[in-house]
Amino acid sequence: MSIKEVANEAGVSTATVSNVINRPDVVAAATRDHVQAVIDSLGYVPNSAARHLSSGRSTAVGLVLFGVRNPFFADIARGAEDVLQQAGHLVVMCSTDLDTAREEDYLDRLAQQRIRSLLITPVHVSDAWLARLRERGLSSVLIHNSADHPDVCSVAVDDALGGEQAATHLLARGHQSITFVTGPMNMRSPSDRYQGCLRAILRSGRTEQALRVVEVDDFTIEQGRRAGEQVLAATDPVTAVFCANDLLALGVMQAAFRGGKRIPEDMAIVGYDDIESVVTAGVPMTTVHVGGYDLGRAAAQLLVEEERAPEAHRHQRRMFSPRLVERSST
Repeated sequence: MSIKEVANEAGVSTATVSNVINRPDVVAAATRDHVQAVIDSLGYVPNSAARHLSSGRSTAVGLVLFGVRNPFFADIARGAEDVLQQAGHLVVMCSTDLDTAREEDYLDRLAQQRIRSLLITPVHVSDAWLARLRERGLSSVLIHNSADHPDVCSVAVDDALGGEQAATHLLARGHQSITFVTGPMNMRSPSDRYQGCLRAILRSGRTEQALRVVEVDDFTIEQGRRAGEQVLAATDPVTAVFCANDLLALGVMQAAFRGGKRIPEDMAIVGYDDIESVVTAGVPMTTVHVGGYDLGRAAAQLLVEEERAPEAHRHQRRMFSPRLVERSST
């Protein structure tokens, strides 16, 4: 079924049919209703691929995230999708697993599909990386603290504040030192969380040596268990652990249980993100709440705003404040 057949059946031009499909507000109500009735009776479905070829762009939006195995990023995706679906966009989701080569491959593939709008949690951000995005024709909103890059829209959480809240909470309970468990520290979010934790340590009158770091390869439960084993093997007993995300914290908790530790009597644990599963853990976990759904919505809203009024649009950086949620693990 083609648009010409619809036009012939309705007795109108193909341009009128196209307007009914794409710009119904410019067509007289009677004509619009007549053409729509013909479309329905013939079962005509517009060819999106053809429209993409003629317009030079797709209506789909790329959503490139670290990994949807983490419920926090699933929440981001859900928030973004709710906004984009209402705006008439299809969401194409890609998972990078913190692999820069995989990220680059996805960005190339999205550009080849004529996708021009992108929401992304980038592994690393630099001026050169942003320039490559623009060369691909991709208009982007970063889900990332892009304080050093004001020429792009971004949404982020004040991770330094979140780290400070976690450390302040542990210090107030009498812990003299804190072990920070994290995935790769060369990424912005865990680095900010570490800096906030250190800020609280130094403000308490302790030295930098009161903050130890255990760095593993990823932000997963499996890597958390590995980190937990390192924590248990430390020469000096560890009484307080702050983890860069909840999955790591759940892994540390599992290792502590296996090692015969009581939580929080022998070891207090604080996570980060406040995913649903920390409430149902063996010991409900204290964590820093970050609204992933709200982050996703805010990022998508910025993208839609720029799409609808590109000339009037001004790049914005929206920062969300985290909050500590106290439960039984501390």
